[in-house]
Amino acid sequence: MKKIVIIIFLVQFLSAKAQQSEKFQSLPFGSVKPQGWLRTQMQADIEGFVGNLDKIVPELINDPIYGSERLGRHSKAKDLGNMKEGDAAGDDQYKWWNSETQSNWWDGYLRNVLLLGDVDGTAKVQAYVKRIIETQDADGYLGIYDKDLRYQFQSENGELWAKATLYRGLLAYYEYANDKTVFEAVERAVDNVMQAYPIHNSSPFSSGTGFNGGVSHGLTFTDVLERLFFHTQNEKYREYALFLYRDFSNTFQTEADVQLKNVLNEKYLLQSHGVHTFEHIRTLIIAKYAAKDGALDAALSRYLEKIKSVVTVSGGAIGDEWIAQRTADASHTGYEYCSLQELLDSYCLLLQKTGSALVADEVENIFYNAAQGSRHPEKSCIAYLKTDNSFEMLGTKNGEVEPDRKQTRYKYSAAHQDVAVCCNPNAGRISPYFVQNSWMRENESTLVATLLMPNVLETKVNGSSVKIINETNYPYENKMTFRIRLSAPTSLVIKIRKPAWVTQVLTNERFVYDDNYIKIERTFKEDDLIELEFKTEVQIKKSAKNEHYFAYGALLYAKSIDGQKIVGRTYASKFTDLTYQPTETIQYHFIDKHQAKFKKNEIVVRLFNSKSKRIEKVALVPFGKTILRQVGFTIQN
Repeated sequence: MKKIVIIIFLVQFLSAKAQQSEKFQSLPFGSVKPQGWLRTQMQADIEGFVGNLDKIVPELINDPIYGSERLGRHSKAKDLGNMKEGDAAGDDQYKWWNSETQSNWWDGYLRNVLLLGDVDGTAKVQAYVKRIIETQDADGYLGIYDKDLRYQFQSENGELWAKATLYRGLLAYYEYANDKTVFEAVERAVDNVMQAYPIHNSSPFSSGTGFNGGVSHGLTFTDVLERLFFHTQNEKYREYALFLYRDFSNTFQTEADVQLKNVLNEKYLLQSHGVHTFEHIRTLIIAKYAAKDGALDAALSRYLEKIKSVVTVSGGAIGDEWIAQRTADASHTGYEYCSLQELLDSYCLLLQKTGSALVADEVENIFYNAAQGSRHPEKSCIAYLKTDNSFEMLGTKNGEVEPDRKQTRYKYSAAHQDVAVCCNPNAGRISPYFVQNSWMRENESTLVATLLMPNVLETKVNGSSVKIINETNYPYENKMTFRIRLSAPTSLVIKIRKPAWVTQVLTNERFVYDDNYIKIERTFKEDDLIELEFKTEVQIKKSAKNEHYFAYGALLYAKSIDGQKIVGRTYASKFTDLTYQPTETIQYHFIDKHQAKFKKNEIVVRLFNSKSKRIEKVALVPFGKTILRQVGFTIQN
């Protein structure tokens, strides 16, 4: 029911022409840093696969594809170490894969080490940025193709995609370090694209009628254009983004879910590679605001409505790997870690534009449930693909047999090189992106805590320095202390999102509700604080397929299933692939008289045991703390 309410709200919210204005403003990268358990987890990631991917797969990360080994007409696909089982036919996609792998990894790596204040990591990032900027040609070109091939394609290519993944990281570095040289390099590089593909007088997405996944990925170049608009307020970037979307909609694409004709077709069911479908939400959002006349309002609303049917209660967006006209299911549809990052990033942009607290709920749901539940809770590795109900992790989807295909994605790995090194780099991006969007600005004197987590914000309000530390163990506890440090007593407004599951807000502050935000307006002392606590109760969430999920606060709770660990391939001497064979085969079913109660970070509930045919008390633990699990419970027939 919650997702239906969200979509109804957004349809109404986005349909009004007055809503073309943007509710919040994002803050520069580095304005918010992690604290508490989240910082500890990010530090473990840097000590683990996120910080060592260049040692785990050095041949991919260190490939000079942006420099001395740019791709030309006679370049051959390199051996990436993957089995290519289930991939689309043709070698062209493998030529650009290393650009995605290394640029997405660097994007996540640099964001992590900068937010953590890692001295050695920062020096490594500075050397990388310097090295990349030195590959820029005199005309501004910064990319992976040699002069005999760039901008001259009749088939699959990664021109815009390689640029998007690279420039996103460079812009984050600029925002943190205020290095004008880097910003100017990105500006020149984007101008080079706009000159090579003149607006309204070229077709960047024309690439024949064969597979063109890299071309479709290139639509995310609008991410770069949007961020340049953020910094310059130059309308040319948004106008070009709108041009790219229209060209994409009018050309042949194998990943066509977001094409305007399909978005507006009520009978069209989402079917593309999941990660494309979810990353392209951002392009449609950007194009809607670029259009200004409301022409794309209905399109965005309809696309969001389609999206809701392919996302599980945990936030798991179908990506195993094509949506294939299916609807989300707790056991039978898996989600790719890449899809989780891209949907989270898209919803963060939607949150900034609309200010919707309900969208923020969805962002937290993805991160605290689906994403945490796709990480190994103890080892440094992630699942490429995962299902809500994870009854086994032996390579295939809960034991499903796929004829003529050797599926290996349902396992834990530090690289997943046998498939593609794409999900692990994106796993390094998701935490910094989540942290960056946890605070936004509504106006010069109003700061908004949009996503709740332990963090510290440093910014300025009306020229005065402001530091706000959120001391909390959220989402594992629902108490928060916002410690406020000011250079002088300051009158300001602080808004804190009230999640939809909250039944009562406890605080000594005087506040009013403003669209599901707690609004506190007063003069704060140099050393001040806000204390609050959210009260809640066990909630039952139902999927469209009548699967029942138990939640308390922001977290879903699952029955952990015992399993035997099997060690597979070893990377860089200490990172190993892990699969899990279940040692129990019991499945449970929901009953009306479940009597669920929350006790000591567990939900104790009465469920029907399918093996013993009896009702018994079962302890459910946080979803993100599990490996094998059952979280969705159907009614016993």
